[in-house]
Amino acid sequence: MKFFSDRIYDRSPRGLAVGFLCAGALFVLAVDVAIVAATGDATAWTPTRLASGWTLVGVSSFFLHGALRYHRRRAESARRELETSNQQLQVLSRVFRHNIRNDLNVIRGYADLLSTRVDDERSRECLETIQETTDDVVEISEKLRVIEEASPDPPEGRIDLVETARDAAGDVDGPDVTITVDSPPEAWIRADRSVEYPVREVFENAVTHNDGSTRRVDAHIEVDGAKTCLEVRDNGPGIPADERAVLRAERETPLSHASSIGLWLVKWMCETQGGTVGFETTDDGTTVRLRFESADPGVEKAEERAGPAEGQPSYGTDGGAGGGSAAEDESVSRAP
Repeated sequence: MKFFSDRIYDRSPRGLAVGFLCAGALFVLAVDVAIVAATGDATAWTPTRLASGWTLVGVSSFFLHGALRYHRRRAESARRELETSNQQLQVLSRVFRHNIRNDLNVIRGYADLLSTRVDDERSRECLETIQETTDDVVEISEKLRVIEEASPDPPEGRIDLVETARDAAGDVDGPDVTITVDSPPEAWIRADRSVEYPVREVFENAVTHNDGSTRRVDAHIEVDGAKTCLEVRDNGPGIPADERAVLRAERETPLSHASSIGLWLVKWMCETQGGTVGFETTDDGTTVRLRFESADPGVEKAEERAGPAEGQPSYGTDGGAGGGSAAEDESVSRAP
């Protein structure tokens, strides 16, 4: 079907209109012949009837030709605008990631140097603000690099979502943080290594944007046939309504925009992996659900699940002999 549609699109509007005219003329003639054959009355067919049908087909071909030319011009104009926009974005991204980042590193270096020579508290607070701001902008440049380098092609590899989520949870650090990951032993999804970025971003947002005295993050992974879902729930203040509206609308305006590129990274990177993202905010916190296409674990993992070779001991998840539980629950607690 795709090959057929490509062949149609490659033809000129005139060629398509002529093809429609010929096919329509033959169709009108075939209909008249069929009517005569069905009724057995040769007087049912007249040259006037045939001419009126051909006239209708000719007029339709004329309007079809005009419509095709109009839409073809619009498509070409949109393609040129898209190419120009892509070139502009690539240049801006390259300038931001290289030139501006180098300047920010210089600013950060001088701020670090001044911090050792400043004595009054007010000046130290100003320098800390400069350092934190430059670090935030550098972090944004890293996220832009991840988005720019992401492949638009459907992923062909397999990733263990359980391992990815546990690694992301282990990388999150901060005072009074409690993280639990409830999951099966493994959950393979159709994705490549870039899926690690949105997963890590979800855990980081759950901790970074939580100003509570005790920050808690509960993650749950569930395999439901063809889909595998990672659900991350926190007890923070939640995503503001205007930012959720921006993500749903998939565009920003001067009066409505997201405060961080992190949520966009989660959305875009998941969609490039063939997944979907859902946000749910209540008074108790925010729940983020990442859904991906399930995948077979592969030959190596299938052999591992088949059991050890004959004469070798079998170990469960607790390190002792015997089988492990169907799910694991890991709790990571950190205190200041």
